[in-house]
Amino acid sequence: MPQITVEYSASFAEAFDRRGFALALHSAAAELIGSALPDFKTRFYSIAEAVIGSGEATEAMIHVDLAILPGRDPAIKARLGDLTLAMLCDHIRPEPELNTQLTVEVRDIENYHKRVLRG
Repeated sequence: MPQITVEYSASFAEAFDRRGFALALHSAAAELIGSALPDFKTRFYSIAEAVIGSGEATEAMIHVDLAILPGRDPAIKARLGDLTLAMLCDHIRPEPELNTQLTVEVRDIENYHKRVLRG
């Protein structure tokens, strides 16, 4: 926990500092929600094909699904969503030919189980 999944248009691959985004978000979000930094996990998925709006090739997207354990105040979740959007903007280079939609969903994880195996 937290489990973070990021989907992004393949056309944005070179303009998105994914590692920098994850590291910055982990640190800032850990402090905001009171979670241990080693518990953050972020996965990235490039979307080879997506249809946005009317399907124009000039449309792109980045969507972040941020799943956290339940019990956090709605105001904290709202701040986490705002923080995530701000971090995205800090780690992308706008592409002049693309209209890029940035979206974030903050949700509660239900029935979460974890085990850490140490080597």
